[in-house]
Amino acid sequence: MDKMGSMGRGRRSLSASRSSLKSISSIESIPSIPTEGFGPPRYRALVRSPDLVSVRVREKETDLMVRGERDLSAAALDSLRSERAALDDYLRGHPEFGSSLLPLGQRPSAPPVARAMAAAAALCGVGPLAAVAGALARRVGEALRPLSAEVIVENGGDIYLALTKERTVAVFAGEGHPLTGRLGLLVRPGDSPLGIAASSGRIGPSLSWGRAAAAVVAAESAELADAAATALGNRLTADEEGAWERAAGFLASIPGLRGSVAIVGERVQVWGRVELVETAR
Repeated sequence: MDKMGSMGRGRRSLSASRSSLKSISSIESIPSIPTEGFGPPRYRALVRSPDLVSVRVREKETDLMVRGERDLSAAALDSLRSERAALDDYLRGHPEFGSSLLPLGQRPSAPPVARAMAAAAALCGVGPLAAVAGALARRVGEALRPLSAEVIVENGGDIYLALTKERTVAVFAGEGHPLTGRLGLLVRPGDSPLGIAASSGRIGPSLSWGRAAAAVVAAESAELADAAATALGNRLTADEEGAWERAAGFLASIPGLRGSVAIVGERVQVWGRVELVETAR
């Protein structure tokens, strides 16, 4: 059991009672999906990390929130433009890469960001675009590591974290949901670099065939977390134990996953090595 292992490796169902969670006072990051066009996602207003410098970086549809020990906006924008240019050029030559809902093989001409997307999608049985936000977050985050010991890059609720102190990633289950702002994943420096991503069948523009208010996955890379969160959300088609049992079995078959938290209705389901905490509203 590693440092995220307070709940072990198996499946667990939790009530939403305050007594079931460790209390913590700050919200560091919130995995969710933007709900408003290309404006700043409203959940970002809830983020509190006063010891880090936060900047917003945008290129075309990609909208990043970057946090580090100093202003990383210039370096982040340079990295994002380079990654987007390479990916966009590849998509022009291979449009099926952006439209397929099933995994596609990697071509020798694919840039690193596309290869990362394809590899994660293949493990999770989804199309490559299901991993794009996470892949871009990780690629930009890794480019910033030489400039800041601590880097957090959030892209549409999919997050790359390289930490020097404990941080809490709070779960956003939609405005008005009783668990929004109350539930978080504690991430320790020894657990990072780490990717955390969320999918929802209730909020946001991303395609999901499920009913989960939030399907959150932690993984060794942000693109794998992104693809796995999409696959998990697609499998949570009913608020019943059987759906979760099948989904948890699927997660256990994917190498590189750390754990997950899913909210369907007011039921909280947990799998793997995650440490849940209660966050202050």
